[in-house]
Amino acid sequence: MSLYIEVPLHRAAHGRTGDKGDRSNISVIAWHPDFYPLLVGQITPETVAAQFAHRAPTQVQRFLLPKLHAMNFVLDGVLDGGVNDALNLDTHGKALSFLLLDLPIRVPRELAGKLAGPEVP
Repeated sequence: MSLYIEVPLHRAAHGRTGDKGDRSNISVIAWHPDFYPLLVGQITPETVAAQFAHRAPTQVQRFLLPKLHAMNFVLDGVLDGGVNDALNLDTHGKALSFLLLDLPIRVPRELAGKLAGPEVP
């Protein structure tokens, strides 16, 4: 039996999205403090840029908020010019946090009971 399980990020964290112009801010907040070090190690600017490659971000920055067990990602160039210029249906990018929360992460089996959602066999 493996010491780790793979789950979507939303099992270990929740998110919030905001926007300003052509820039999206996506916060990732751990459901439990024990998940925060795992998230910092696995959800990097590079993994976020890869997850949003189809939107071709010009830059991805990560800001750590350890006292909140959270991090904020700033993605430039992902909103098709911003609310006033975009022709897409989600001009504010509110759904982008859901795309990030679908990212797979590895969690030690011993922490499985702290995950949100159904139990892991």
